Amino acid sequence: MPGAKLAQSPEEGDVCITEALIIKRNLTFPEDEDLSEKMFHTIAELQTVRLDREGITTIRNLESLQNLHSLYLQANKIQRIENLACVPSLRFLSLAGNRIRQVENLRDLPYLQFLDLSENLIEKLKLDEFPQSLLILNLTGNSCTSQEGYRELVTGALPLLMDLDKQPVLERWDSDDEDKASDEEFPELSGPFCSERGFLKELEQDMSRHKEHRQQAALTEHRLRMETQPTLTELPQLPRRSLDGDSSPSVTPRQGKETPHESASLPQASSATTKTMTRKIKK
Repeated sequence: MPGAKLAQSPEEGDVCITEALIIKRNLTFPEDEDLSEKMFHTIAELQTVRLDREGITTIRNLESLQNLHSLYLQANKIQRIENLACVPSLRFLSLAGNRIRQVENLRDLPYLQFLDLSENLIEKLKLDEFPQSLLILNLTGNSCTSQEGYRELVTGALPLLMDLDKQPVLERWDSDDEDKASDEEFPELSGPFCSERGFLKELEQDMSRHKEHRQQAALTEHRLRMETQPTLTELPQLPRRSLDGDSSPSVTPRQGKETPHESASLPQASSATTKTMTRKIKK
C-alpha cells in the first residue's frame, strides 16, 4: 500500500491529488492485508470525496473516481479549475478559499448543480463557462460580484439557478406550488449531495421531531412518577402501643412528631426542677 503522501511535480511547491491521499482521507483498511484490487474497486465506488485543507495546488488524478458525485476541495491552494472532465457525474463541487482567478473548464460537467467558488481571486466572470445545470452558486468574496448588474447577468445566464451567493432567486421561488413543480421538473434536486433548500427543511423537521420525541418521553416518565407517589405517601399507619405498657416514645410513620407520652414527660421534668428551686430558697 503506497504511503499517503502528496505527489509533487518538478515545479517546487506544486502539490496534486494522489490515490494514496484519497484513501487516507476517505477509506480505511487493515494495514496487514493486501487490498490493492479491493482498493481499486472501492475507490471506483466512492460518491463523496473530501480533500479539503491539504495544501493541494493542482487538480488531477481523479480518473479512478468513476461514480463521484460530491468533491470537497475547499481551503487549498488551487489556482486553476482543470482536469474535471473525467468525472462527468459530478454534482457538488466546493472550491471555496483557494487561489482561482477565472472560471473555466466546467462545461464538461453537465450534471453539476452546486458550485462554491467563494473567497477566491475571480475579477471577471465568463458566464458561458458555467454549466447550465447549476442550481446553487456562491461567488461571495470575489471582486467580480461588485460588477454593475452582476446578479441580473448571472441569473439571466443560468436559467435553472435557484440560489446565488446565499440569497434565493426570488422570482423562481414564488410559491409552494412552484416548489413542488420545480421538484418534478428538476429531478436533480434529489441528488446525493442534497444541499438545496428542501433538504435543509427536511433536516430541520427531523431535528424538531426528535426534540419533541425526547420531550414527550420525559413528560411520560414524569407522569409515571407522579402516579406512584400517592402509593408511597399514603401507607397505612402502624398500630400504636398502649402508653401503660411501653414508656418509649412512639412515632407515626407519616409525621415523625413526638407522642403525647413524650410531651407529658416535659411538664414532669419542669415540676421536679421547681421543687428543687423551692428547697433552696427555704434554706
